[in-house]
Amino acid sequence: MLDLVYYSSRSGNTARLVERLGLGGARIPLSPAEPMPEPRVPYVLVLPTYADGQGRGAVAKPVIHFLNDTARRALLRGVIAGGNRNFGSTFALAGDVIAQKCNVPVLYRFELSGNETDIARIRAGLAEFRGMECSTMA
Repeated sequence: MLDLVYYSSRSGNTARLVERLGLGGARIPLSPAEPMPEPRVPYVLVLPTYADGQGRGAVAKPVIHFLNDTARRALLRGVIAGGNRNFGSTFALAGDVIAQKCNVPVLYRFELSGNETDIARIRAGLAEFRGMECSTMA
């Protein structure tokens, strides 16, 4: 089994993508006062990118806080990253940052809230990725 955990800012782009996927998912809250999701099974993280022109600040602070917990980080299996292609080399950079730091693959990159092609590709990719999960991983 593989779940989705996602972060979406007030713009709601990532939340709209996750909703259109129809696979559910636990949301990392905007406010630090709200409780963090506590995944119990391996999951894929879906998140947008927030970077300046130099790539600084690509990963939102709530996501960093979420992944700073060792137990949560241990269940991370992959990243799906969003962004805006207008920002060139920093497009979907948050996925690359997390993939490198957590030693997981970037499974897909989407723009803004994705389009129907993105939704179909993500669904198919997640189904395939789920089939590749080793039953000994926990």
